[in-house]
Amino acid sequence: MTPNYKNVHLKFRLDNLNYKYGDLMEVAYSYVKEGLPFQQELGNFLLDWLDAKDYVTVKTSGSTGKPKKIKIKKQAMVESAIVTGDFFNLKPGDKVLHCLPSNFIAGKMMIVRAIVLGLELDMVEPAAIPLIDYEKDYSFSAFTPMQLKYFAKYLKSIKTVIVGGGRVANSIIESIKDKKPVVYETYGMTETLSHIAVKKLNNFVDSEFEPYFNTLTGISVSTDSRGCLVVDAPRLSSDKIVTNDIVKVYSNTCFEWLGRYDNVINSGGIKLYPEQIESKLQEKIAGEFFVASRLDDVLGDKLILIVQGKEKDFDNSILEGLDKYEVPKEIHFLEKFKLTASGKIHRNKTLEYLNIK
Repeated sequence: MTPNYKNVHLKFRLDNLNYKYGDLMEVAYSYVKEGLPFQQELGNFLLDWLDAKDYVTVKTSGSTGKPKKIKIKKQAMVESAIVTGDFFNLKPGDKVLHCLPSNFIAGKMMIVRAIVLGLELDMVEPAAIPLIDYEKDYSFSAFTPMQLKYFAKYLKSIKTVIVGGGRVANSIIESIKDKKPVVYETYGMTETLSHIAVKKLNNFVDSEFEPYFNTLTGISVSTDSRGCLVVDAPRLSSDKIVTNDIVKVYSNTCFEWLGRYDNVINSGGIKLYPEQIESKLQEKIAGEFFVASRLDDVLGDKLILIVQGKEKDFDNSILEGLDKYEVPKEIHFLEKFKLTASGKIHRNKTLEYLNIK
């Protein structure tokens, strides 16, 4: 029988304590009233999860259009938890570490997986280096790229790690290649209830390495007329999910992510993908940066580079590894970038601040 969102698995534990449905509601109220900010986020989600409605309201990240609030069926979140549990072989009683904010879909799904699959969830405050008990062994955890970067040397206590929410730099991948845990980069969004595809980053066996994302069981992909990814996940959504992510599809379960449709730059008839250029520069520029464009009478869109820092500290030789068309025509410097609520660079607001059109 498929688990139901109205049930709490008998083996579910939160911070070493076992809770039934009614007990969990009391814990949620306690967290909201008396907890630390990250515990209040957990409490607020638990109250939403345990109420009489069959859905929760969440804010999208913008992968399928402008950020907006949408209603997600709780049972679909249950199905997502089961798919993840099956793929990573999570069993009742497994210990998992939760160090993500609970007000975003990745954090919410960590909680749902524990409740549905009967996992023992240890909750720690989200931070670049989560403060965990290194004497404990965990079966599973989810990190942001920043957390993985600073936490890599402590990973021996975790069996499987997933990382998402941003680009995983080559230097991070290099730092984990000989680490004990198996680390997967994930692809997903709010509308797909966290990840729908994964890419293994380390611990390869023979010819196992494949630099593309592979979907989880029961999920297939295609592209629309723009070349953007279309996700068909019947257990998660009754409708196909059309994204703004440009991809190259190799099969209905395998694809390569190229960049965002919103960010594609057409410069003199040449299509340029900022994310691909940024990937080439990420090991050469120490601070934050991004590639964008501005209107140009000749080229249509002129390729530009925005760097957080001072011009005197920038070495133009770092551009030498780029292809001819990928070299920025202008470089702008800014002391501090504008950020989104989730801490990512807000490209449009940063460009507005610089008065770039």
